[in-house]
Amino acid sequence: PATGLWAESNCGGFWGVELRKAGYDGLWVTGRSEHPVYLFINDGKVSIHKADHLWGIDTYTTQSAIERELGVGKVRVAVIGPAGEALIPFALILTDHGRVAGRTGMGAVMGSKNLKAIAVQGHGEVPVINLSAYLPLRSEANRNLRADALAGVLRELGTAGASDYFDYLGEMPKRYFQKSIFPEANRVSGASVKETILAGISACHACVIACGRVVKLNDGVKRKGPEYETLVGFGPNLLISDPVFITRIGELCDRFGMDSISLSNTIGLAFALYEKGIITDGDTGNLCLKWGDHEIVETLVRQTIKKEGIGGIIARGARELGRYFGVEAEAVQVNGLEVPYHDPRGASGMAIVYATSPRGACHNQSDYFLVDIGQVETSIGLEFHSRQGGAEKSRNVARHQDWRTVFNSLVLCLFANIAPETLVALVNAACGFDWTLDELMLTGERGWNLKRAINNRLGVTAINDQLPKAFMEPFEDASDDGFVPDFGAMLQSYYLERGWDPRTGYPSRETLQRLDLNWVIPDIWKDQ
Repeated sequence: PATGLWAESNCGGFWGVELRKAGYDGLWVTGRSEHPVYLFINDGKVSIHKADHLWGIDTYTTQSAIERELGVGKVRVAVIGPAGEALIPFALILTDHGRVAGRTGMGAVMGSKNLKAIAVQGHGEVPVINLSAYLPLRSEANRNLRADALAGVLRELGTAGASDYFDYLGEMPKRYFQKSIFPEANRVSGASVKETILAGISACHACVIACGRVVKLNDGVKRKGPEYETLVGFGPNLLISDPVFITRIGELCDRFGMDSISLSNTIGLAFALYEKGIITDGDTGNLCLKWGDHEIVETLVRQTIKKEGIGGIIARGARELGRYFGVEAEAVQVNGLEVPYHDPRGASGMAIVYATSPRGACHNQSDYFLVDIGQVETSIGLEFHSRQGGAEKSRNVARHQDWRTVFNSLVLCLFANIAPETLVALVNAACGFDWTLDELMLTGERGWNLKRAINNRLGVTAINDQLPKAFMEPFEDASDDGFVPDFGAMLQSYYLERGWDPRTGYPSRETLQRLDLNWVIPDIWKDQ
């Protein structure tokens, strides 16, 4: 819904494992119910329940209500909030009281089907082909993860553990991607959260990292703490530095069912356009969109879910907000998806990542910003290049995208810094394969190109592979030489590495043949 293109999202948590224990690898949901419903899957049996009484209820309350209503003990519930019901294009799916499939608007897909939730309970085993080989490999991988430096930082400080470093490098944008310096940015770091409001940690299924934060605010209630994107999006992006306020707004997004990256980005755009006089008091209902104003930010969040006032335009996302006021180029988005908070002027590899991601601007199709600061896995062919390098790193980016496509296909957390040789051994033991690491990487490359071909069929061409205007200009307060990525050269080199036609942006016939995707050729090349 956010882009009109390929969409996918991952919520982590426990729901996916519960589905497999209930006997299913996946679900295929078609059609639309006449009235709101929720599904209950219980050890291979599927039932449909009325959900009229839950329509309009927030995500957290709905999860608890369904569990009480079913009365069978603990169930895992994937649910939408009012945003999904209202078909807001950046609506999310939430499970486990805070794990979200946030990007691309999957909540709106469920809402369009009148599907409020999917509850799952399973008592079966997750099948593994060679359990005797798998178990010691898994134990070894977990031991290594416990000793891994990145995992240690995530466990101690959460996903914002490196925020101070990102701030130092100019990778953390401020004031809607206009500035690189905000003196109070350190107040929203992982260390600051730990020192002020942290009350505990949380983890997804069987995870030894436990990057989730549990915090306690001045009301004494323990609740989900904010991760990096939410901290920056509703923090320095809007010139706010109060982690208590950001936690409250993040929870509000979860309850309403709205992606915090997209919403904070779009609100940031509204602030920037107001500052320039493009949005006026007449457009806002006399709301003064002043940077750093907590009350105004919360008002806009509440207006967005109700589609009231300026919130009705914010609810369409950044690209549409820009179009509405005749300045689409001011929106920091790619193909309709709002850019997360890893600026390519601080880590240039993200320029190619954002421009070519199959689901629009995305840091989870490749978290290349970690490679740019030294997390280089040489066994998959990565090399170290300068953080502000250019075309020489395009091959690196392509290899890293393939690697993360493997992770996303396996539904493996990007933070699980497992040695590639161990990962291929785990896959072989679990699935009964006899793959090499090169063959595993090939599946990633095949998946990446297949998604590209799907998007080509949906209208994507080389013209779509662009960066927002903001990234092609130096930060207003640039303290260095005003670096901007050499995007043209990087993209040209990337196309050459990928084997994509520079005129159309399609994977070439030769590339598709090499990847055993011959059947795609007549589909996307039929009119060429």
